Amino acid sequence: MSRRQFIWRGAVALAAAAVGKLARAVGAPVPGDTARVFFTRDLSAAGLLEVYSRISQGIGGKVGIKLHTGEPHGPNLLPIDLIRGLQAHVPNSSIVECNVLYGGPRAHTETHREVLKTNGFDFCPVDILDADGDAMLPIAGMKAFLRRPTSLLGDANYAPGEHLTEIAVGSHLPDYDALVVHTHFKGHAMAGYGGSLKNIAVGCASSQTGKPQVHGGGWQAGPLFLERMTEAGKGVADHFGSHITYINVLQNISQDCDCIGNAAEPTMNDIGILGSTDLLAVEQAAIDLVYAMPEDQKQEVVTRIESRGGLHQLEYMELLKMGNRRYELVEL
Repeated sequence: MSRRQFIWRGAVALAAAAVGKLARAVGAPVPGDTARVFFTRDLSAAGLLEVYSRISQGIGGKVGIKLHTGEPHGPNLLPIDLIRGLQAHVPNSSIVECNVLYGGPRAHTETHREVLKTNGFDFCPVDILDADGDAMLPIAGMKAFLRRPTSLLGDANYAPGEHLTEIAVGSHLPDYDALVVHTHFKGHAMAGYGGSLKNIAVGCASSQTGKPQVHGGGWQAGPLFLERMTEAGKGVADHFGSHITYINVLQNISQDCDCIGNAAEPTMNDIGILGSTDLLAVEQAAIDLVYAMPEDQKQEVVTRIESRGGLHQLEYMELLKMGNRRYELVEL
C-alpha cells in the first residue's frame, strides 16, 4: 500500500505594495501584541541566515534543528544548501528527527538512517530522537478547555475538548537545551497543511507511542486529529519555552507533504522565508502569503487546506494561547 493510499484511507516574488497591503490587513500590530514575523524573498542560505539572526536570541547550549527530512528522493524537498547553510552557523547543533508510524524505510532507525544519507543529510550529526524509546512531556492548561459547548467550525453538535494531557516524544528530546524548527511549508493529506506546528507535534512524537496518541488510534482527518496535533505541539513548545524558534520556508509548495514519495508537482511559485519566535504568528503569516498568491497558482494548495479543515490549527492554537494570531510582517 502506498503512503498516499495509507493516509487517504485510515507570482515568485510578491510586489512590495502587495506585501505591505497584506501586512496592514492581517499583520498589523494591535495593542499588547508583540508578535513579529520576519520575511525575506531571498531563498538562499544568506537569506535564511538573515531571518535566523532576528529570531535566535533564545537559542544556545545543545541545539536540535527539527526537520522533516522526507521520503527517499522526495521530489519537493528543500535544497540541501538551505539546511546545511543554517546548521553550520548554529553552534553545537544536530539535525533531529523521529521514526514514522506508517510502513517504509523511515519506520525503523537503521533504514531511516539510510534514507537520511540518500537525501543528503550526511554533513552533520543526525539524532533519531526515538531510537531508544519515549519520554513523556506534560501538556499543561488543558482542563480549562474541557467540553466547550460549540465548535469554531460552526457545528453545534461538535464539542472539542481535552484530548491529551501528555505526549510521548523521542527519549532524546529532553537532552536538548533549545530547538530550531526548520520547516518546509506545504500541503498535507490529513492536516491540510504542514507547517511548524506539525513539524514539532507529529515530528517530535515517538513512532510507537506518541504518533498513535496524535492520531487517536486511527487515520481519519478532521478537527479531532487537528486538535490532538495542536495539543501535542503545545507540549513540545512549552517544554522549550523561550528556547524554541520557528522558520517556515515557502518553496516547492505542493499540495502534498514530503512524506509522500510521489508528491504532486508544485503549482505555486516560490514565496520566501518566514521566521518568528511566535508559533501561531509564523503559521498565520505563511497561510496569509499563500492565500495572497494568484488564484491559478494557489488553487490546489488552498483546496487541500480547506478540504481538511486545516485552518482549525490556527483557531485551536489561539484558544490554547500558543501565540498571537495578528502580527507585524517585517520584510528584510
